[in-house]
Parts: sequence; structure tokens; C-alpha cells
Amino acid sequence: MAQAKLTIDLDALRANWRALDALSEGETGAVVKADGYGLGAARVAGALAREGVQRFFVALAEEGAALREALGAGPEICVFSGHMPGDTRLIRDLELVPMINNIDQMLRHVEALPGAPFGLQLDTGMNRLGMEPAEWAALRDIALAQKPVLVMSHLACSDTADHPMNAQQLQCFRDMTDGIEAPRSLAATGGILLGPEYHFDVTRAGVGLYGGLPFAGAAPVVTLEVPVIQCRDLAPGESVGYGNTFTAQRPTRIATIAAGYGDGVLRAMGPKASLMAGETRCPVAGRISMDLIGVDVTGLRAVPDTLELLGRHQTVDTLAGWAGTIGYEVLTALGQRYTRVYLGG
Repeated sequence: MAQAKLTIDLDALRANWRALDALSEGETGAVVKADGYGLGAARVAGALAREGVQRFFVALAEEGAALREALGAGPEICVFSGHMPGDTRLIRDLELVPMINNIDQMLRHVEALPGAPFGLQLDTGMNRLGMEPAEWAALRDIALAQKPVLVMSHLACSDTADHPMNAQQLQCFRDMTDGIEAPRSLAATGGILLGPEYHFDVTRAGVGLYGGLPFAGAAPVVTLEVPVIQCRDLAPGESVGYGNTFTAQRPTRIATIAAGYGDGVLRAMGPKASLMAGETRCPVAGRISMDLIGVDVTGLRAVPDTLELLGRHQTVDTLAGWAGTIGYEVLTALGQRYTRVYLGG
């Protein structure tokens, strides 16, 4: 079988949530948007719910609907995009909690679903989603009179602990929310690691659950093993793949493996990337194509049936470094062609 195997360790995921929960001062929720960061929101959230998570965060109402179907009644599902046109039926029927981002969403929600739960999102300097201080000042008393279940904002630079933006946003959030009765939330994974002053009542564990930075202590969650389809021996001067970007300088053995950018293996990582055969590192040879990658296995006594791209030797952030991106992109790019195996949970 030429299908690569993506193994997702739900016990490791749960351990990462427990570790972040132990660092948090209040309740620890879980962010499972983008299909659980590419790992399958239903399986991920189900494992976390069994661990005790009661509050989940998604990007869209449609994601919330799928999550409610998977989890059933009980857990709170907060929708970052708020109450958009067309969302009313999903919010009402599936008991979703829109995080209201502006006065238009506020009016839409109270007119369409009076008394239905909602949260509020404030912009403390990221300039992405939420009410800016002037809009909040005008709407604050009206919004708080409706009893929001959560008031939140989002840190722009929490993965850099000493960035001055962190303290600036913390102070802005305090200025905008001190004295309110509603629970408050500012910290995702990076904010949890910044310390208790950023935690408030609810934290939103995200990428750290899945083994990504900035949570350096995270247990690895994902392993990706790619089958070897064919091996060939190259003489000096022969090339591999599109564009002849790899040319053998010595007798070289190349393994062709069954994955590529069609599976979310980012093409940009090719020049620096490698795979593991046990403890031996085998560099990628030539360009990553849609379905296939050439790997230099000259140093192996015997070529195994599979090579490991993700696992205990190299994390999603290792791959991200090769591609000049972030671990989030590597995770969420993982394709649907893999055989997915879930451990534990």
C-alpha cells in the first residue's frame, strides 16, 4: 500500500492539555478550529471532553455545528467570527456561543435571538477582530446588560515573551474590562506561558495541545510515516526530479516515497528537509512534487519500508523551520490522503 500513515496520539494531546491546565489560574478551554488544527476536530475534542474540557473554541458557526454533532449537548462552543448573516439558525438550534465583534453583530444577535448566550471580543491592539476601545466605550453598558458569558481578546505577540506588545495589550484589556462581572479571557497557548497575570478566568489552549511552539515542553502528538515505493542507484552526474535541482556527486541511492505537496508536505521545505530511517537522517533529494519525494538513502545498509517525516526526531516546528513558516501551517496543511490512526483518547 502506497498510502502514508498519520498517527495522532490522543493520550499525548490530553497530557498537553493537562500540562497547560496546570499552568493556568482559571478554567482551561481548548481551541479546535480548522478541524482540530488538521488532526480531526471530532476525535480531538472528544478526547479533550473526556479529559474534562467544558469550553471549546472554533472559527466559524459551521465548524461549531460539526463539533456539536460530535460532542452532543453540554460543552460550550464559542465561535470567534461572531454572529454573521446566515448564522442564526445554527446558533439557535445547536446552542453555539457567538463572540460578538461589533455593534452590527450585537444588534443582529439580540434582535434574532433575544436571551441567547453570547460572548464579546475586544480589540486590544491586534487590529483583527473585536471592538476597538471607542466602539466598546459606546456599547459597553448595553452589551454588559445582556449578560455575556465571556469577554475576550487575543494577544498578537505572545510567542515572544519579552515583546512589549504583550504588556501593552494586557494593560489595554484591563482598562477595557476591569470591574465587569463576566468571565474574561486573554491568553491562548503563548499567553498561558507568559504567566498568571495574563490568565484571567479562562485560557484558550491551542497549538500547544498539538505539540507546537511556543509550548516547548509539549509531548509530540503527530507521527507521519511515508512508504518507499521504489529505489534506484544513480551514477555521478545523474539528477533527480523536476528542474534537475539535485545532481549526484557520487554513486547515490535514491528512495522515492509516496507523499508530496498534495499531502501538505510544503514544497518550500525541500532544500533543507530530511526524513528519518531509525536514527539515520536522510536528506530530501530534489524538489518535492505533488505525490512523490526523492530521498537520499545512500548511507543506509538497508532501506526500510517507510521513512519518518514527523515524529520524535523532528516536530511540526522543525518542518516549519525548513519551509520558513510556522508549525500551525504545517499542521493545518496535512492532507486527507493519509491513513489516519488514532492512539488512546
